[in-house]
Amino acid sequence: MAPSRQMRLTAEHVARLHREIPDPGPQLLDGFRPATEADYEAIVAEMLATAPAGAFWIFGYGSLIWKPETEYVERRVALARGWHRRFCLGWDHRYRGNPEQPGLMLALDRGGQCKGVAFQLPGETLEPNLHKLVRREMSMVPSAFPPRWIDVITAAGPVRTLTFAMNRKSGRYVAGLSHEALADMLASACGFRGSMAEYLLSTVAMLEELGIRDRNLWTLQELVAERIERAYSFSRAV
Repeated sequence: MAPSRQMRLTAEHVARLHREIPDPGPQLLDGFRPATEADYEAIVAEMLATAPAGAFWIFGYGSLIWKPETEYVERRVALARGWHRRFCLGWDHRYRGNPEQPGLMLALDRGGQCKGVAFQLPGETLEPNLHKLVRREMSMVPSAFPPRWIDVITAAGPVRTLTFAMNRKSGRYVAGLSHEALADMLASACGFRGSMAEYLLSTVAMLEELGIRDRNLWTLQELVAERIERAYSFSRAV
């Protein structure tokens, strides 16, 4: 496992962006509707019906790695080939963004490879844990990043995992933004759950703790920190 590096983006940067924002409730985008109990029941039923025999695993690549919604009995660093972690899920007007400063979340997009974390869920409480998971990941339908099964590689061998992967045909798919444009957004967007800078900090910090090096996110945390320092006129600690 590679030793952690010192990030430029810190809790001090995040604190400069903190605002107390009440939950505005669902912020529906054109072509979407709120997910219902019937939707959740159907999604969980399909997950269970299509699951491979044996242990049930999920693959986290973003906030699930530092804030898993479910219980788990084992955690492994895992490599997904043919997928990469990317800020391409738009636009968040509620959780970590607002209509004036929308957020853009991480999703699993096609191409390349992605190191994340595979979690084995406990068999005896599998269904309620899946209900927690889908309620966290899916507030609108049709889902822009529907659940699907992918194969990942771990130190203990290959594992078939459930993950949430971006649908490039969705109206929420955002592509073509430069690092500079992304950093501008991540350094300013904030919603009732916190800021995009906090989301980035938590993700990169956990990846580093696990010895996972993500070059793109490392560049973004540098750029976001620079922008916050400039906007709030302070110097980073050396």
